[in-house]
Amino acid sequence: MLPAIHFKKTIDFNKNFKSLLEVLKLVAVSEYHRLEKSLRTFEPLKEVVTDFFNSIDLTQVNHPFLNAGDKPACILAVTSDTGLLGGINNQVVTKAVDLLHEHQARLVVIGERGVGYAQGFGVPCVCYPGIADATRFVQSQEIRDFIVRKVVAGEYGGLKVVYPRAHSFVVHRVEVETLLPFSIQEDPRRGTGGDGEKEVIFESAPAEVVEYLVHIVIGQRLFEIFGMSRVCEQAARYLHLEESCNKIGEMNKKLYLQYFRRRHEVIDANMRELFAARLTHAE
Repeated sequence: MLPAIHFKKTIDFNKNFKSLLEVLKLVAVSEYHRLEKSLRTFEPLKEVVTDFFNSIDLTQVNHPFLNAGDKPACILAVTSDTGLLGGINNQVVTKAVDLLHEHQARLVVIGERGVGYAQGFGVPCVCYPGIADATRFVQSQEIRDFIVRKVVAGEYGGLKVVYPRAHSFVVHRVEVETLLPFSIQEDPRRGTGGDGEKEVIFESAPAEVVEYLVHIVIGQRLFEIFGMSRVCEQAARYLHLEESCNKIGEMNKKLYLQYFRRRHEVIDANMRELFAARLTHAE
């Protein structure tokens, strides 16, 4: 039977460890709000691109950015290399593998830990390092250029991004966003003879203009997605730490019961021995 001091040492260790986790929770909260404030979406760019595409007839433009054909899509899974995020990484890769089988696609994984999960599924993939705040823009452009080259070369027919997104501090989900084939929301005024009908004079070929604009939009959207993924990392880390703190609290409750039970047993045994010794001495 374990001595009472063993339970006491374990309780003290758990209390100190829980205090450390509480500090990490505060760090996660601080980082979440910092990253959330730094997120920026470039709505003016989206509006300009949308207006342009609404002013032309895209059905007359033949480009792989607009028509995937029968080529395999690229599934881009955004995972993290930081700690305490195994659950969210597993969800992202699992969703990506499901899409992979559904669309007969190719897998690109951001984050070495995500690659480990993909290998567990027996799926080959292209690997990129996890997202870092300091190099997020450069990484988004590098990955954009790689995928665009593959699409233009006819190796990929589309692009779906699987990434974690925090809808609030305590609610996060795995999202799937299709970036290629590129599409926009149709302008309801177009084709009615109203203000939406415009005459466009192209200096360059329409396909070249489409390629240039979509190239910019994809890079910008990947930059935004990587930022949202980083925000979600902090929210997921906080929830994981909170769950760990609760488990430690429940564990300590059980240990306290065992500790006091053992102490009472020792005290009771000592009292019995003392009482027996007194009786023997009295005789």
